[in-house]
Amino acid sequence: MIAKVATIALVGFDGALVEVETDSKQGLPAMHIVGMGNKAVEEARERVRSAITNSLLDFPARKLIINLAPAELPKDGAHFDLPIALSILIASGQLRQSEVMGALFAGELSLSGDLRPIKGVITIVEAAKQAGYTDVYVPKANLAQAALIETISVIGVSNLKELFLHLKKETLITPWVPDAIDTVTSTPLLTIDDVQGQSQAKRALQIAAAGRHNILLTGPPGAGKTMLARALISLLPPLSNTEQVIVTKVHSIAGEWQQVIKDRPFRSPHHTTSPIALIGGGTKPSPGEISLAHLGVLFLDELPEYPRSVLEALRQPLEDRTISISRANGRITYPADFMLVGTMNPCPCGYYGDITKECSCHAAQIMAYQKRLSGPLLDRIDLIIHVSKVDHTNFLNISTLNKKQHSEVLAGILSAQVTQKVRYNSSNIYNASLTSSAIKRQLILSPEAKKLLLTASKQLGLTARSYFKVIKVAQTIADLAPHAKDKVIEAAHIAEALQYRITPTG
Repeated sequence: MIAKVATIALVGFDGALVEVETDSKQGLPAMHIVGMGNKAVEEARERVRSAITNSLLDFPARKLIINLAPAELPKDGAHFDLPIALSILIASGQLRQSEVMGALFAGELSLSGDLRPIKGVITIVEAAKQAGYTDVYVPKANLAQAALIETISVIGVSNLKELFLHLKKETLITPWVPDAIDTVTSTPLLTIDDVQGQSQAKRALQIAAAGRHNILLTGPPGAGKTMLARALISLLPPLSNTEQVIVTKVHSIAGEWQQVIKDRPFRSPHHTTSPIALIGGGTKPSPGEISLAHLGVLFLDELPEYPRSVLEALRQPLEDRTISISRANGRITYPADFMLVGTMNPCPCGYYGDITKECSCHAAQIMAYQKRLSGPLLDRIDLIIHVSKVDHTNFLNISTLNKKQHSEVLAGILSAQVTQKVRYNSSNIYNASLTSSAIKRQLILSPEAKKLLLTASKQLGLTARSYFKVIKVAQTIADLAPHAKDKVIEAAHIAEALQYRITPTG
């Protein structure tokens, strides 16, 4: 009899059903694993053998042929250990085939038989549900994430012997109950209430948060660019339950299996980050920083310091909101719907255009520094704003802090996002994600607004992409206006949006 146990192979962001088949034959004791498994799968032979014997179960002294079907699908990961072990126990008569029917198994085995946590558990449970399985057995350490998938029974297992006794109905595993420890707790956030002055920059942050627009902050050192950028995450609404599943799924695939992610990601990779670390990929493809920032913020401090290859790699995901990685054995697509927040100095010394300190850079140095950001990349940034230094006399003046500002700005953002949900009949579409055809169909410009935009586009030499970005930003400004009639884009909204198409020099 051929023993069969179901599991899932991770294929990028998705999972594919795999059947582990074991044939036990007479002959010299040996175990052969076939079916395009990688090094981790090949090494399962020794882990599984030790796990079975150390669990006080019998390892058959027979020739074992183990096939991971379909054979043409590459298999990667140590989570095949558990289904391989179970298939051997079935082939040797210690378990019955009927005892694993309707169930799917995944887990890495230690030599003692304990189950170690695995990556991609949400993908595994999700794929099992789609394939029609009713029960999924995973390592107990992965339960918090696995339980995010509803309407399927997820059972956490500590070791192989415990699972064996459970399947034999000798000792049943106690159902798992989630608790607060399994979630990432929110840490105190920096808010715009903590930022002195900078009313224009705060206004730009409000617009960016309301419409999910990319933003670039330029200005001299010490102006507060980084502080403003870090305050942006506090202006974004919390993740919905569906979004929590998606974000946690990405992080689980990347190997972050410990917790459920409740808050919007804020990723800030260093400027020495490689293109693969930022975009994703590698010998074993894994999500990069842009995917780990999905539905959150990707913060790049001092943009010109990043290698040109890294910055140019952002262009395609900024447009598509996904990233596709091609390999010899196929193409993998990860989500990458993030808000890009960048900062930069106007020149190498940082003081070009500053009224408090003279710039020490030559004109050629300034031009070369600013050209590190290509035109196509700047075209994909919706708002560019210059941040000036705050007067030192206001630093210790508590009256300059408006402690109600954050709540007022956040209320406006939430109201504008409700307007967008109603307009687009979707909770996943924001003004920033509109295509040019959608803009023509769904957004309304007053005659005065059209006239102003046409004149400005000719005088400023706006590209087609910049032209439509001005309209999208103007629509967000209209959505934020409390008394705007039918949220029609007026000339005043276009005028304000055009202010944010300045060059990085301010």
